[in-house]
Amino acid sequence: MANQGQKQEPNPAQRLDSLTQAAGGAAAKGLPPVHLWNPPFCGDLDMRIASDGTWFYLGTPIGRPALVKLFSTILKREDGKYFLVTPVEKVGIRVDDVPFLAVEMEQDGEGAARKLRFRTNVDDWVPCNGDHRLRFEAAADGGLTPYLHVRADLWAKVTRALYYDLVEMGEIRVVDGREMFGVMSGGVFFAMADAAQAREAV
Repeated sequence: MANQGQKQEPNPAQRLDSLTQAAGGAAAKGLPPVHLWNPPFCGDLDMRIASDGTWFYLGTPIGRPALVKLFSTILKREDGKYFLVTPVEKVGIRVDDVPFLAVEMEQDGEGAARKLRFRTNVDDWVPCNGDHRLRFEAAADGGLTPYLHVRADLWAKVTRALYYDLVEMGEIRVVDGREMFGVMSGGVFFAMADAAQAREAV
């Protein structure tokens, strides 16, 4: 017979409902200040964000975009690990690569005056500038994979189609004495590769 004073752990459905309600209440006031929240760790949740941006819960894709967007507002990264955080609890989740995808790009201006902004798969628009930087990493196919900083150590992988658009608007500039191929946005030059190697990376 269980001790009447023993606290029962919530089952997965109860925990998900609790997170949904807490996230909904926090999101109603705008993007929650998750960087200020430091609740106790309550264990891992069987939730995963695949490399294509799909969110899974208990191995099944979450089919409600509004719910995915809601959870994305309480996502936090600490020491390379990802958590869903509310003022009262923190649960760990798995992320295969990065939590977001940049799926659409808008351009205003050209060259040094260019301003780019990207829409993520959870419908957030993010400007590309000194606060939201682009970085480029070597891809398995020998090309490059761009990532855009969304907020607080959370990044979005830029889709391959948008990567080719970035290459099309690329230019060569001298950075620290080296000729680099990259793209301007928001007054910042984001280097993709050494100019001599740029053709091989595309």
